[in-house]
Amino acid sequence: MQIHMNTGGLAETNAYLVVDETAKVAALIDAPEGTTASLLALARAHQYDVRYLLLTHGHWDHTSDHKVVTDAFPNVKVLIHKLGEPKLQRPGSTRFQLPYTIEPRNADGYLEDGQKIHIGQVTLAVMHTPGHAAGHVVLYAGAHATLFAGDLLMAGGVGRYDLPDGDLEQLRNSLRRVMLLPDETRVLSGHGPETTIGRERHGNAFIRQWGLEKRG
Repeated sequence: MQIHMNTGGLAETNAYLVVDETAKVAALIDAPEGTTASLLALARAHQYDVRYLLLTHGHWDHTSDHKVVTDAFPNVKVLIHKLGEPKLQRPGSTRFQLPYTIEPRNADGYLEDGQKIHIGQVTLAVMHTPGHAAGHVVLYAGAHATLFAGDLLMAGGVGRYDLPDGDLEQLRNSLRRVMLLPDETRVLSGHGPETTIGRERHGNAFIRQWGLEKRG
């Protein structure tokens, strides 16, 4: 598995291109504004078949470039949790006016808890992790000890839960679930630098304050 990242947009959001280089198959995880063109150009240059756009949740900063992706690769399937689809259908910010328009669309399919997404020989397990958003998911590549965490967990922080569909108790339960993963698991978040489960177990003030550093 190869991973390429680009960061951009108003909220400095991360997009990831996940590649099985042997099979020449790829998927994008999230589509922040202004981030995907360079990743798609890389995919074209290496003749990767981009098959999926996997959206960790429906917030505007993770979905803005969806049309850029499908215009470049018309066969891409845009997948999101069913509870996140309304934000895809009625995109935008509830807090301020965006300086650009996001085209509304329906999902091509849904991401469900326990589902497996196959990118060539790379397998991503879907975990429904509400709290930051009702339809939030993370994607776990167990064979590669890598968690694409969206806005659930990040270096030194956790996702906001004061947004309209945020919920503190759900966020804690979702974090408790991912903190069961091995300490060496890489955490690639929607914002900020790479971290690990172990680093956050010992150094994340939210995890420790809420008693989530213990296993079980």
